[in-house]
Amino acid sequence: MKEDILISVNSEEEKNKNLIKSKIYKELSKKIEVKNHSIFQVFCKRSIDARRGKLKINLKYKVYIDESPEDFQNNELPEWKKVSGDKSVLIVGSGPAGLFAALKLLEFGVKPIIVERGKETSERRKDIAKISTQNLVSENSNYCFGEGGAGTFSDGKLYTRSNKRGNIQKCLEILVHFGADKKILTDSHPHIGTEKLPKVINQIREFIKDSGGEFYFNTKCIGFLDSDGNEINQKASKQKISGILCENLIDSIQKKYFADAVILSTGHSAQDIYEILAKISDSALEEKTFAVGVRVEHPRKIIDEIQFHGKTEGMEAAEYRLVTQICERGVYSFCMCPGGFVVPSSSSPYGIVVNGMSASSRNSLWSNSAIVVETRPEDIPEKFVEKAKKNGCKALSGLYFRNYLENLAKQNGEGQKAPCQKLTDFLMHKESINLPKTSYTPGVVSSRLDLWLPEQISKRLSKGFENFNQNMKGFICDEAVLIAIETRTSTPCRILRDKETFESVAFSGLYPCGEGSGYSGGIISSAMDGEKSASAILKLWNKK
Repeated sequence: MKEDILISVNSEEEKNKNLIKSKIYKELSKKIEVKNHSIFQVFCKRSIDARRGKLKINLKYKVYIDESPEDFQNNELPEWKKVSGDKSVLIVGSGPAGLFAALKLLEFGVKPIIVERGKETSERRKDIAKISTQNLVSENSNYCFGEGGAGTFSDGKLYTRSNKRGNIQKCLEILVHFGADKKILTDSHPHIGTEKLPKVINQIREFIKDSGGEFYFNTKCIGFLDSDGNEINQKASKQKISGILCENLIDSIQKKYFADAVILSTGHSAQDIYEILAKISDSALEEKTFAVGVRVEHPRKIIDEIQFHGKTEGMEAAEYRLVTQICERGVYSFCMCPGGFVVPSSSSPYGIVVNGMSASSRNSLWSNSAIVVETRPEDIPEKFVEKAKKNGCKALSGLYFRNYLENLAKQNGEGQKAPCQKLTDFLMHKESINLPKTSYTPGVVSSRLDLWLPEQISKRLSKGFENFNQNMKGFICDEAVLIAIETRTSTPCRILRDKETFESVAFSGLYPCGEGSGYSGGIISSAMDGEKSASAILKLWNKK
């Protein structure tokens, strides 16, 4: 017999094992006569509730009555196999979607061949450092591109609401198996940390290689091949993709790769992939809603004081989640980084993009979050729609608008120094004379964001901040700054696929997945999407 028990404690009581046990027994006694049974308890989940001015920590336990506890950790790991190559799948991109697709293929003895335009984490780290120290942005090795994908060096948050996509707990257990902290199995908002996630990614890569899989880094997909090995470069209906054409970014040599199927997991920043698909099929893509906004950064102490009602002693960095509706568009926080840093996340030297990250300890002096405005296809200025139509695919218009905004941020910045304005000055429409110190290492320059951000964005942001301040008194303050621009919460373009088979509607043999496909967002939802794409391929093969 098993029972789920939820108890509440404060930060000091959480460390008192005897008190916790007595609270569990008290709750359990409402259901059974405790003294007549043997009791075992297993910790399952922790969350913080700071609503209504009262701070409490909720602890969930699974209690076993007259039974031995089950092996709670790693009890459902897949049985991965060594592969020979009788069947193989090309995977373009080594983010969570690509890596978890590869692991799923190994369960069934299918060889994954992973092609990644970026570098391994050790070399990628050096290129990322150059963004801050030398204002140099490598177009293929940066915060967006490289081993592990966009999440590797920009936080490692694992929280998702995508329960219908797959088994979240199983994904977390796999990450623990490859080196993540076991706390991710029980935290309500699990988080690996940017300094730890690369090691986990490296362990997954080495395991895939040891199992017979292959990795090719610095290898950029520049085209798709038919069964005769010819590059597909003309529009036609439902063409069969049998391979990819790649360029080695070290020596510029082109090479063709072939397999029984191709999984496309290139991430939300691979604009060239969308343009290649648009060139050879009218029906491959569609426009989708995305978001545009800024990073708001406060001293961590201010956010902690607001969220914990002044009771910050012994508490970790506070989180927040904000959402409102302004003029029929959502305005909301995204990728909130408590005790974190704002980081440069452009994949081009011609633009500035910012993102957020936290180390596992979440102990920096600042807390930041994206505050973004829902941007629908009908919100795209007409000149970008016309440009997309001229290039043969209207679905590209959001990408062109995104490029424009990132270039605009660059024009209002300096090198990779980002344009910045105090939140109070943004609302009062005035220049910020003295900017407070920020966590953004390339540096910031004072800029009138309220003047150059598109009006549809700036006006909604202003009203959104006012609404947020009603829920979080003190959110609007002189110490808070806005750093621009945040455009990569998701892709403005979706690669269309069949709901059942996961195969591209325009090309047979091609399986778009992950954030770049437009069907997921974040590490865990992308990982599950990669698994589902691989499973769809396996299911199709079993029918034949």
